Amino acid sequence: MSGHSKFANIKHKKEKNDAAKGKIFTKLGRELAVAVREGGGSDPASNSRLRDAIAKAKSNNMPNDTIDKAIKKAAGEDGEHRYERATYEGYGPGGTAIIVEALTDNKNRTASNVRHAFTKGNGNIGTQGCVSFMFDQKGQIIVDKDEYDGDADTLMMDALDCGAEDFSEEEDSYEILTDPNDFSDVRYELEKKGVPMASAEVTMIPQTEVSLTDPEDIKNLVKTLDILEEDDDVQDVYHNADYEE
Repeated sequence: MSGHSKFANIKHKKEKNDAAKGKIFTKLGRELAVAVREGGGSDPASNSRLRDAIAKAKSNNMPNDTIDKAIKKAAGEDGEHRYERATYEGYGPGGTAIIVEALTDNKNRTASNVRHAFTKGNGNIGTQGCVSFMFDQKGQIIVDKDEYDGDADTLMMDALDCGAEDFSEEEDSYEILTDPNDFSDVRYELEKKGVPMASAEVTMIPQTEVSLTDPEDIKNLVKTLDILEEDDDVQDVYHNADYEE
């Protein structure tokens, strides 16, 4: 749950996920259900949203049978427990920008819980659009160097050939960025080429980062993020803070 997700953050998230798989799988199950409804069916071959949701679930180590059960359950629902998308924006300590994306069957409950999380961290909810202009929506694919057999040049050429916008190399990973509308096709084509993906999703990347050095600011931001992460309705949280705990 971060801004520009470096691979270290993804590994950190995976470690936390392993300690709370039930909660993570509940959230991923909601994403699968919404993808079935919004994408037009339970067949990933004809539903790109579902394909992407399945890829995200697998990257979070969700078992195939659990994925299948979630899809079948969603396909058989008759309107009960229909989840709606909701986005909240606001400011955390030190002027940091925070975006919260949720899937909820009760917007009043979710709005109240999100507001509580911001308040606990000495932040405040803002109006729609108050911070989202500080972020760019991008498809983002992270490849662990330890899992990829080729070299950087090969992966870069494959990514660009598949329609990616940008490619960068970090110490322990490669990052591939796409236009959000092209993400599904790029991810699918790279998957067919056998490229292993530590993470693959459409995300919000901050244009600039805010450096937090005050221990109290860092403590308050982490408090907000932890509360949000514990909320079953909250799917993703993006921020532009740069800090070390």
